[in-house]
Amino acid sequence: MPSLQAESLRHALAFIVFVAMAVSAALAQPGDQETQRLQSAAAHLQKGEASQAIGDCKAALAANPRSAPAHLLLGQAYLAQHSVEMAAEAKAELQQALDLDPHLLWARFYLAKIYIDLGRNQQAKEQLERGLEERPNVPHFLSLLGEVDRKLGHPQASVELNRKALAVDATMTPAHYYEALAYLDLQQEDAAIRELEAAIQPPFVTPEMYTALANLYAKRQRLADAETLYQKAIALDASRPEAHLNLARLYNRQGASDKALAELRRVLPEGTAFPAAAYYQQLQADAAFEEGRAYQAKKMQPQALAAYLRCLDFDPGSGAAHRELAALYLQKGDAASAREHAAAAEKLGAPVDPSLRRRMEQAK
Repeated sequence: MPSLQAESLRHALAFIVFVAMAVSAALAQPGDQETQRLQSAAAHLQKGEASQAIGDCKAALAANPRSAPAHLLLGQAYLAQHSVEMAAEAKAELQQALDLDPHLLWARFYLAKIYIDLGRNQQAKEQLERGLEERPNVPHFLSLLGEVDRKLGHPQASVELNRKALAVDATMTPAHYYEALAYLDLQQEDAAIRELEAAIQPPFVTPEMYTALANLYAKRQRLADAETLYQKAIALDASRPEAHLNLARLYNRQGASDKALAELRRVLPEGTAFPAAAYYQQLQADAAFEEGRAYQAKKMQPQALAAYLRCLDFDPGSGAAHRELAALYLQKGDAASAREHAAAAEKLGAPVDPSLRRRMEQAK
């Protein structure tokens, strides 16, 4: 599972901090210690100082364990660490905030975001709908509910909800992004490109927005534009592996093997430990496949063979890797292995070139 993302949360952050501070002021006496600590926590969050915010929130809760705003801000601070490990802690704090004060709107928003990241979309939908029942037409809720509906298989409903969000707040760039994803599900690429081009306007652009548009540009052979957007995604957050992988894939398409290999070294830096999760397994498989393509283009057969075999270690169902291995083994003079991989490739839906098949038969 990738790190918790903050596409819509970035856009909502200022509102969330404002609401939390307003609630804390309403519940406490002016100038009291709890209010000061919560205001300090909110200020730290605005600066991206999650650890200091956590300290302030815990101090406030030590003095008043029933402070709903403190639980809300602590949940927000845990999320601001962008760590999968802290998701459970954040969820517990947000739920506690709602148990103490069911009217804390942004606690529902955050809780819904966690449910989405955990793949529990129906529960996210319930939280967002409850929030909208209390305060209709909040654009962040409308937009995120649209994304949940898309994930639940209703892309047209997502389009309508995100349009409604944009009608309330035309600056809601995440709504353009979510609407674009819905258009992609509806196989309306022109509309998706239009919405993504609207989404990448500062200051609320995210790496995911750049990457999604770059993927579509690459598909349409707008390779220079795609490269620029991948590089912008990396500039925003160089720790995200997807942009490096996509840029390497683009370089391979252009025949720039050395550039591809340089980017692939940044996808999963050597010596870094990764969770044994499906996301990282597939990421390593994809990176190994692109490495194989780069070495193959450089006519470095041993390295290409090793890369494709490593791809199969992570993803045994990669028909494309089997197909490339068939060609490499035939070049190496190992017709038996070539036929074995060719058969596996075709079984997995990756047809082998007929001329390669004939050469394998002739090599018997």
